[in-house]
Amino acid sequence: MFKTLFITLFFIFSATLILSVQADEAKGSIVVGAQQYTKYLPQLKNKRVGLVVNQTSTVEQIHLVDSLREKNVNITKIFAPEHGFRGDHDAGAHVKNAVDSKTGIPLISIYGNNKKPSAEVLADVDVIIFDIQDVGVRFYTYISSMHYMMEAAAEQEVEFIVLDRPNPNIAYVDGPILEPQFKSFVGMHPIPIVHGMTVGELANMIKGEGWINQAAVLELNVIPVSGYTRATSYSLPIKPSPNLPNDTAISLYPSLCFFEATPISIGRGTDFAFQVIGYSPIALGEFSFTPRAIKGAALNPKFKNQAVQGLDLRQATTKGLDLSYLISAYKQLNNDITFFERADFMDKLAGTDKLRLAIEAGQSAQQIKQTWQAALMQFKQQRAPYLLYE
Repeated sequence: MFKTLFITLFFIFSATLILSVQADEAKGSIVVGAQQYTKYLPQLKNKRVGLVVNQTSTVEQIHLVDSLREKNVNITKIFAPEHGFRGDHDAGAHVKNAVDSKTGIPLISIYGNNKKPSAEVLADVDVIIFDIQDVGVRFYTYISSMHYMMEAAAEQEVEFIVLDRPNPNIAYVDGPILEPQFKSFVGMHPIPIVHGMTVGELANMIKGEGWINQAAVLELNVIPVSGYTRATSYSLPIKPSPNLPNDTAISLYPSLCFFEATPISIGRGTDFAFQVIGYSPIALGEFSFTPRAIKGAALNPKFKNQAVQGLDLRQATTKGLDLSYLISAYKQLNNDITFFERADFMDKLAGTDKLRLAIEAGQSAQQIKQTWQAALMQFKQQRAPYLLYE
């Protein structure tokens, strides 16, 4: 009797899920991969599951960890990328192994010295699920974490599932292609800075182009976003990291991140990080702000507790990669300071030293961008077989 009731309820639940997804698709709304349970739950039956997730891994405000546990999925490990499982660690901050207080599931850091889990760590994992919101920029390190997790899965013969999510910068492909000698955790693949792919599409390309060890044997399954196209605008419901608080910051991020290699502040330590540019004692504009320590976002920001002056970009409509901010600041400050004080980091962000050298040589943004157009055309042809959305 109880068995019959359970089976009946299961089928009712499954039918409801299918109808819900179909209804969303019919009205043209976006349905992220994680929400399409019927497409991947069967692959998790009687499997030990590892999750690569953070605070963005939610469906209708319920975290994927909680929703899968409610569906009796056996989660044996949670892998935490940069900024941690809860998304409350500053950029570059050490993420420790721990145990999730809510579920008791082991938390394994994949940031810092342990970017790729060992065979021992994966001994109790049959399937790895990657479900993290990305922003479509090469130096945003969630895709580097995905790379290492895919490689570990291939080496240990563990299935890898990507629950795809939209890319808020998907309409743009720009910047130099990464050169091999500048490969680092802030740039691991020969792709442009703004690559115009979702994580699912990039995962397909990483496997297809053999960018990881044993790529050919990796069992990869991508659950695409339903109702999504490359022309679909998408506002992120949850900030993807502590210092990208809104759509404006996300759109400016590809252009302003280069300032991390300079003495200039881009608003870390404020409520509008990646939406301002400032310096002291030389003013870069008329807008004044004072960075402060913010736990989980910026404990020691540039110009901590000092007023700086510069530009307020909170109303900016910048899209894609705009070099004008960097070139303008260089021209204003280069005679007074060492502008690229971390030249090696600048080159890692750019994936080449040619961008920095061109700026130092006085080239315009238009001249610089022209140098990588042919390579971008080749890249677009190379990535075409891996795209999931029109």
